[in-house]
Amino acid sequence: MFKRTFLQSAVLLVGISAGVLAHAQVTPIKFQLDWRFEGPAALFLTPAAKGYFKEAKLDVSVDAGNGSGGTVTRVASGAYDMGFADLAALMEFHANNPDAPNKPVAVMVVYNNTPASVMTLKKSGIKTPADLSGKKLGAPVFDAGRKAFPIFAKANAITNVAWTAMDPPLRETMLVRGDVDAITGFTFTSLLNLEARGVKADDVVVLPYPAYGVKLYGNVIIASPKMVKEHPAAIKAFLTAFAKGAKEVMANPAAAIADVKARDGIVNVALETRRLQLAIDTAINSPSARAEGFGQVNGSRLSLMASQVSDAFNTKTRVNPEAVWNDSFLPAKAALDILPKK
Repeated sequence: MFKRTFLQSAVLLVGISAGVLAHAQVTPIKFQLDWRFEGPAALFLTPAAKGYFKEAKLDVSVDAGNGSGGTVTRVASGAYDMGFADLAALMEFHANNPDAPNKPVAVMVVYNNTPASVMTLKKSGIKTPADLSGKKLGAPVFDAGRKAFPIFAKANAITNVAWTAMDPPLRETMLVRGDVDAITGFTFTSLLNLEARGVKADDVVVLPYPAYGVKLYGNVIIASPKMVKEHPAAIKAFLTAFAKGAKEVMANPAAAIADVKARDGIVNVALETRRLQLAIDTAINSPSARAEGFGQVNGSRLSLMASQVSDAFNTKTRVNPEAVWNDSFLPAKAALDILPKK
């Protein structure tokens, strides 16, 4: 009886140990988006839904966000391990918090071009950036396009602009009502929001920042210093699984929206499919992205952006491009060859 009990106990202990070991090999990652569960969120929700993170021994939870600045702050605080945020917002955090012990770093570029643009209505008579001089512009104070507007203004000799601040849901409404002459925002957000307010796409004038001399990088995947130090292999595994899923999302955006719908049942499938396609066409699969390679940066372009952000955002210290970017976790080039062929 004793021998049988002893053997049973030994087997039980071995089983428990194996289970603990298997569990220990799975790395939990709390991930925060830059915004709500809209079309572009499929880039992260699809690899999660298809089990690509799980296959990489990662337990990834994806939460909605409320702006890039908040995502950067929460990753810095340790509330989240990784996130999706505008590179300019990350640069601003670094330069304004030089003594902060935990500054996140960018580990992969997703939006090779900033999606920011100035949008107005044809009836305003504004056709080019130069026409914005002396006009009234509107945007939330934390809007990426508004914060980077000084770079856009300098590149296009725009002067004497007056700003009106508002909460995000009112931005497009105030343009339609005529309270402001133009707005800044991500093209794939504001353009569709204007349509939802009864404006025809043909009646909207879009002045994309990248088309008018502003070559800023857009959103990047960021990681906390703790993740970099303690789980470097998990970061690389995350980026590899993400790239695999993102390739499928870009190949079939319509199918990927089902994964967004699964997280937020009230999303408009047709609208979010268009939003995702707009994001792919304007920010992800751009000519510069194909030239530089998905996920990567051009050193001189990154340095120029660091200098421009330092000036436009009036940061406490100058942005150090080497401090905000870490490419050591990027997958092999073959795994990064995910952009749809033009």
